[in-house]
Amino acid sequence: MHAPGAGLGAINVYNLMNQAVEGDIMRIAVVGLGEAGRLYAEGFAGLGAQVSGFDPVAAQDPEGVRRDASIAAAVGDADFVVSLVGASFSSAVLDESLASMPADAVFADLNTGAPAQKAELAAAAAAAQRRFVDVAVMAPVPRAGAMTPLLASGDGAERLVSAWSQLGVPVSAVGPDAGTAAGLKMLRSVFMKGLAAVVMEAASAAEIAGSRDWMLAEMASELGPDGPALVERLVDGTRQHAARREHEMRDAEAYLGTLAAPAWVTGATIQWLHALAEDPAFPTG
Repeated sequence: MHAPGAGLGAINVYNLMNQAVEGDIMRIAVVGLGEAGRLYAEGFAGLGAQVSGFDPVAAQDPEGVRRDASIAAAVGDADFVVSLVGASFSSAVLDESLASMPADAVFADLNTGAPAQKAELAAAAAAAQRRFVDVAVMAPVPRAGAMTPLLASGDGAERLVSAWSQLGVPVSAVGPDAGTAAGLKMLRSVFMKGLAAVVMEAASAAEIAGSRDWMLAEMASELGPDGPALVERLVDGTRQHAARREHEMRDAEAYLGTLAAPAWVTGATIQWLHALAEDPAFPTG
């Protein structure tokens, strides 16, 4: 088996030995095998879990993962059901999973969504007498796969943190209420996406002024030893993922509204993302 992220081979051997002694291999179902879902499925398998997966359209089969023909088949024997299908499909996937997952299983929603949406999903799970976890993925998954830092909230958070931590997954519980983790992720997005917008604006103006390289170096020097790589990621990632990030920041703006907090910088960030979504070469395109 192969899993993304350095050092998972040694962790995998340890976990397989530990689980063999305990006679209890964790079963995780991953619904949604796009880029993030595939990386998590392969990562969990590489860490010693028994992983099933479902996706009606993904072309690539994750390594070490049993791919099933339906959600019902994938989740029927799972300890944890992981949803990575995008916020617009999260409710439908939850409903279908609730009908087939074991009574003691935990549903973990890793989709990026508004706190209010996570609370609604948790209420649906509670009505079906299933535990729910709002899981916030705190960095791009391609960097570290299953080793990407996570925040978890909801009535199933403590159980998920206890179990996944044994696999080596970096996850922290942040409260018993679904939506807490999503809210913290949105606050972080206000900072990170806002920082990216500042970098884009300064670099674009400097390019017009004929001093782009100098400006990029100045910004990088203020961001620590990894400044140059961070500036490059902010510029490239903002252009590449502008449409998705615009949607995320509109959710963040709405969340700030529920807090009665100013959202002036967030609004400007949305303007940048909207322009880049329409034309990735903006403002020079």
